[in-house]
Amino acid sequence: MSLPAILALILATVAAMEGVAWASHKYIMHGFGWAWHRDHHEPHGHVLEKNDLFALVGAAMSISMFMAGSPMIMGTAAWEPGTWIGLGILVYGIIYTLVHDGLVHQRYFRWVARRGYAKRLVQAHKLHHATIGKEGGVSFGFVFARDPAKLKAELKAQREAGIAVVRDALD
Repeated sequence: MSLPAILALILATVAAMEGVAWASHKYIMHGFGWAWHRDHHEPHGHVLEKNDLFALVGAAMSISMFMAGSPMIMGTAAWEPGTWIGLGILVYGIIYTLVHDGLVHQRYFRWVARRGYAKRLVQAHKLHHATIGKEGGVSFGFVFARDPAKLKAELKAQREAGIAVVRDALD
């Protein structure tokens, strides 16, 4: 593969992973995977969460693609794009870790975003955490954040329709 094709594939994979993460968050983490994700939405004093197991799922996806692209593992059946897709998944995982765990939840560093897109990301994710339980909710993505005012209106509509239980602080 040419260098431009490799870079395009890596970037496309990073962008696609936000869609994968959004769907996984909405339909798996807030669905049948709630047993792992619940502690992320509830106060606790632990350094690690069951929710961190989802990072292992992402790592397995990346490793699987690296393996598919590796001539050392697959021999002549190696599929070169697998290497670059695996790298794109890895890059997304690093971005996710820095943005979600680092910036939003301040697990690794303390920095309060006061303006710009970083503030919008934090606000959007705080609105995601405004619901109690797995039903309803907004802002299931991790890197692309919608307008917080629109998210608040959506949460209000969910509360009024009985879809979501919203924490009192949002009122």
